[in-house]
Order: sequence, then structure tokens, then C-alpha cells
Amino acid sequence: MIDLKILRESPEVISQMLKQRNLSIPFDRLLSLDAERRSILTRNQELKTRKNKASQKIADRRKNGGDISSVLEEVRRVSQEIFEGNEKARRVEEELYSEFRNVPNLVHPSVPIGVDSSSNIELFRSGTPHVISGAKDHITLAENLNLIDLKRAAKVAGSRFYYLTSELVRLNYALILFALDFISTKGYVLVQPPYLLNREATSGAVILSDFEDVIYKIEGEDLYLIATSEHPLAAMHLNEIFGHAELPKRYAGVSPCFRKEAGAHGRDTKGIFRVHQFEKVELFVFSTPEDSWTEHEQMLEHAKEFYQILEIPFRVMLLSSGDMGKVASKTYDIEGWFPGQREFRELVSCSNCTDYQSRNLGIKFRNKPHEDSHFVHTLNSTLVATERTLVAILENNQLGDGSIVVPRVLQKYVGGLETIRQKA
Repeated sequence: MIDLKILRESPEVISQMLKQRNLSIPFDRLLSLDAERRSILTRNQELKTRKNKASQKIADRRKNGGDISSVLEEVRRVSQEIFEGNEKARRVEEELYSEFRNVPNLVHPSVPIGVDSSSNIELFRSGTPHVISGAKDHITLAENLNLIDLKRAAKVAGSRFYYLTSELVRLNYALILFALDFISTKGYVLVQPPYLLNREATSGAVILSDFEDVIYKIEGEDLYLIATSEHPLAAMHLNEIFGHAELPKRYAGVSPCFRKEAGAHGRDTKGIFRVHQFEKVELFVFSTPEDSWTEHEQMLEHAKEFYQILEIPFRVMLLSSGDMGKVASKTYDIEGWFPGQREFRELVSCSNCTDYQSRNLGIKFRNKPHEDSHFVHTLNSTLVATERTLVAILENNQLGDGSIVVPRVLQKYVGGLETIRQKA
């Protein structure tokens, strides 16, 4: 969440951010709860002063042999008021923080203001989108080559599940291995995180009220299946304090991801472009505030280089205030070209979340051992979501006879296979 001081000292900043994001939240209620909390605490402080004075009066009367019964009754009554005030302050504070956690991150000044993707700005293109006469979509290509079985997956698991088979399985893991080799040279530590997280860790990484329709909850346990390794990586240093010299911390998480995708519809319910489970290599960085924007640009450059090596045409989009996620302050998307769909679709999301997640998770740093601590900035970026990238490879690398050229950089990971062809 953002700094609560902003609500108290500069509420107009939050009001402006909500307008930029085209969102409406009970803002007046937040102000009212904060004012009530501070009023209770002020009243309790006054009561504590009264209690201390009464306690001193008791001591003085005892010393002089005076009657203390009336003062004892006052101390008892004030103590009860303090207790009740503390309980009320606790309840109000819980409600305030519960509501305040739903307030999105502040929008970086460079972000275009708009209500949806129509206000996104294209910044860069790589490669020329292939215009393939009679281009087939990935479902047709994969099913003709016996690389995927959607019907049997639907029979045993439901829609938006799949069986990958034969060369597509090897190609999937080739993408993962290439991604791990590639990012290891960039100074990232490889991490295989837990695939389940408790509520504290999950709610620290996301706005849980928005995300509960996306993630799978384990019945009867305080555990959620991860939607991305961003979340366990964000929580990895829960309630820790870094030394300045330890930052930046750069991690590359590799994991399966599980998502309900309840809002997706239309053509994306078919095939493996938008599915309930997929594999991903995710980049995550803990940074000092002064370095985080440089780290953001570097993460984007890594992702651009990765897809250039794969020779997938793409464009880089700067998302508008109304199109990016609530936790992010600024987001770039890399959209790959999909000839079978004849359009650009998202492959990478690269965000700077500033200190939004670290405030929830209590992750700080100190410049020097005895100085005050400060919240770190957290950043995340897809390097590769493999199933979606397989779709881009199938559609961009298709030949007229329906066979698929294996990207040169992946061939060494699949035993030197150059082309996936129809089996005789």
C-alpha cells in the first residue's frame, strides 16, 4: 500500500491518482476512519495523563495517611476507559488498513493518462510482422502435428487445460532452459519458489480483494496456489532489513503458475494462449528508490533482447494509467506479433511497484547500521511465459506445409531438431 501519511497530509494526491486511474473508492470513509483513529488516540493520551496524576495523588495521600478510596475509583474508571479506547482504536485501525490496502499505487509522471488501452503509447518495434498468406492459428498447427490434445484435457480437467505432447513438450522446456541460461548472465540469482503461499504473503504482494477471483484457494488451509513467482519472490524477504550494499537483489523465479482467468472469454478460451496453468520465468528486483527506475529500464532491455534472439517481432507499449495494474506505478508491455491472430498480443509485463509491496511486507533497507530504515522498491517483469510464447513461435515460424521451424537458439536444447514436421 502507499504511505498513510499521504492520506493525512496530502489527500488531494490520492484523489488525483484515482481520477487518473478512472477509479472510485470510498475516499471520504478513509478520511473519516483516520480522523476517528487519531481522535481516539488523542483522547487516550489525555486519559493516561489523568491516570498518572491520580496515581501520583494516591502515592502522596498514602505518604500522608490520607483517604485514597475515591482516587482509586477514579484510576479504575480511567483505566477502563483507556482499555475501551484501545480496543476501539484497534478496531478502527484494522478497518482503516483493510480499506486503505485497496487504494492503488501512485502513478508515475511519465505514464500517459487514459481510461484504457487506447491511451497506451507505442515506444519501440523490433522485427517486421510476418504477413503469411493463409496463416493458421496455433491450435490448427499444433493439432495437425499432434503436439497438443485439448479435447482429452477438457474431458479430465475442463476448459483451458491442455496436454502438450512430443516436440512441443521439449520446446516448452527448451524455452525455460534458454531463459535460465540467458538471465544468469545478467546477474540474476535463479530461484525455484514455493508453489503455494499463505494469506499474509499473498496479500502483501497483491491487492487481495481484487485478486481473489484470479487465484486458487486450497480448501481448509491457509494456502493459495501462486499465480506467478512474482508473489513468492516479493515475500521472500518478509520483514527483513537489507544493508545498502546488498541492493539491488535480482532474482529470476521459475515456476508453474495457476490462474482462474474467470474474466477471459471468446477465442482466448481455446488453445494455450490464456490458460489455467502455465510455466514462467519471472524477473524480480529489490532496489533502493534512487536506483529503481534504472533497474526498470534494464529489466525491459533484458526482455527485449530475449525476444530479439527468439526472432519474434514485437512492440513495446507504455501502458496508460487506466490500463496498468493497481500495484504498479509504471508498466511496459512487450506485445508479440501473432500471424494466426493478425495482431500484437501481450508477452511481457514489466512494472515498477515502488514501495507499494514493501510496505505491506515490511521489507526495508538501511544506508548505515544505525540510521533509520527505508522501504525498498520492488520491480517485476515477465521474461517468458512459455505456453504463450510457444503460440508465438508456432504462428511466426510456420511453413506452407504446416511444419514449424525451431528457433535457432532453442535447437541445442531439443537435440539439434531444426523443424517439426508431420510424422509419416
